[in-house]
Amino acid sequence: MISEEQQELVSAVRGLLTKRDARAGIRQAMDTDLGYDPQLWAQLCEQVGVAALAIPEEYGGFGAGLPESLLVVGELGRTLADVPMLGSAVLGAQAVLLSGDSEACERLLPGVAEGSRTLAVCWAGVAGWDEFGVRADGETLNGTAHYVLDGTVADTLIAITESGLFEVEPSAAGVERRRVAAMDPSRTLSEITFTGAAARRLGTGDPAPVLDRLRQIAWAALAAEQVGAAEYCLEATVEYTKSRVQFGRAIGSFQALKHRMADMYVLAESAKSTALTAALALAEESPSAAEDVWVARHQCTEAFSTIAAETIQLHGGIAITWEHDAHLYFKRAHGDAHLFGTPKRPAVHG
Repeated sequence: MISEEQQELVSAVRGLLTKRDARAGIRQAMDTDLGYDPQLWAQLCEQVGVAALAIPEEYGGFGAGLPESLLVVGELGRTLADVPMLGSAVLGAQAVLLSGDSEACERLLPGVAEGSRTLAVCWAGVAGWDEFGVRADGETLNGTAHYVLDGTVADTLIAITESGLFEVEPSAAGVERRRVAAMDPSRTLSEITFTGAAARRLGTGDPAPVLDRLRQIAWAALAAEQVGAAEYCLEATVEYTKSRVQFGRAIGSFQALKHRMADMYVLAESAKSTALTAALALAEESPSAAEDVWVARHQCTEAFSTIAAETIQLHGGIAITWEHDAHLYFKRAHGDAHLFGTPKRPAVHG
């Protein structure tokens, strides 16, 4: 269960997304350079303060915590709105915080908290997140980061390498950014190539625990998004089967379809529970966090993929038309199944 304050946050975000008709807005945003509605992002930051939630007060944030940020990610998942919450306010901000570089935190995070600065985490190699796309030679970067969220429009790049984290100005010599086609048109992905690009190292500690923690945050955030999207798919399917009539009765009254929607409900509720457990475990730095995140990543991926596929099936032919949203959720489910890689199950000790 979430607290009363957290429920108020969810209600505020959902209300704003509904007022802005964010689900309809994604189609217009797909064809823009930004890939999202900047006015929606500004309102989310100014009226609700979504970007400031997990940023400490000393750096201009609210200091609420990671679970609150992931609740927002879940609400955005319901509409597929690709604003810079996941890529910048969660992953980017957490990367800077985890680096332990107080000077960089003081300089970068206040802008992130108010929504005026966006960050892009440059990490994956061409084969995915199990390898680094960028390598560091001192404070010079070379290589290409793939599948970067918010990459072509971010104000600051955070490069993840085997030797640590680096800050790079997008306008620096040797930096090339390009948007790439993705199966999911509602998600903007980029490739960032560094050719002898000057960079500033963030922090001086051992990067291994930082990268492990950042991976877990990425998987937990994605699980939250998958839950939000899956819940919307279920709700939309139930509503459709109430209104679609065949053989003189609503198709939702047929027992076979009732059973299928009941299975969808069980999957959605189970996924919601595991996603919340993972978020809380990470926030509390619980010894079980790695296991909880692994469970959430796998269960939420299976739930969203299954529910999205059932949504297509139960809507029938209309679901694969461009005008209907069902195919967008199906494509997001496929993309989310691969985004940030798939964690291996943690070793059990004791």
